[in-house]
Amino acid sequence: MADKDVEQSDKRGHIPWWADLGTWGAVALTVFGGLAAAWVFFRQPGTPDESASAYYGVSKVIAIGLVTVGCTLLRRRRTRAAAIGETNGRERA
Repeated sequence: MADKDVEQSDKRGHIPWWADLGTWGAVALTVFGGLAAAWVFFRQPGTPDESASAYYGVSKVIAIGLVTVGCTLLRRRRTRAAAIGETNGRERA
């Protein structure tokens, strides 16, 4: 994805639905995806005849949850490292 694409999405103001999930929301989304995968695996009522399409949908939910958790934790780590670096800079001065 080029920088130009990112800038265009910001100008339109489009924000994906998973952008504000946070850590616990993303964990809940991943758990829900796992439960849905178990539901499909055991062929419970409501499962489509073609299980590949159900697994595809479940895998998208799990992937969104895992990526959101990773991004949220990475953002926290960077914020914490920046705060520590700022504190160390003040001590030196």
